[in-house]
Amino acid sequence: MYHLHRKQQLHCSLDDAWDFFSNPRNLDKLTPSSVGFKITHCKSDVMHVGQMIGYRIKIAPMIWVKWLSEITLVEDKKRFIDDQRIGPYKVWHHTHQFEENAEGVLMTDDILYALPYGPLGAIAHTLHVKKKLQHIFDERRRLTEELFSA
Repeated sequence: MYHLHRKQQLHCSLDDAWDFFSNPRNLDKLTPSSVGFKITHCKSDVMHVGQMIGYRIKIAPMIWVKWLSEITLVEDKKRFIDDQRIGPYKVWHHTHQFEENAEGVLMTDDILYALPYGPLGAIAHTLHVKKKLQHIFDERRRLTEELFSA
């Protein structure tokens, strides 16, 4: 299992942060174009437990995979969790947490993930996946700062 942990201070209200991040359709606004991210299935803009969200992502040039996430926990204006049901990871468990503070909202992403294919997955993680995830979340940080500074 691998772990990615990121924190970001948002200079906005808790209501604004929650409204934006709990809408699954906004994920494409925070994903670098190099990922080729596209929502393929999302019946509701209001996040709820049991909601299934389908995506398509590019994992390598000309190689696309389907990704299906389930929202497994929602605590209004506090946190939500998405778990991969179908996709490139053996395990993907992503907790999004929001904590109001004097400067606005501290947002935390906590991801536990594992790759398939045993030793080959470990090599892929070292050579490509870890850097790719860091890039995605670095870009997400930058895009979030742009969105919430306007």
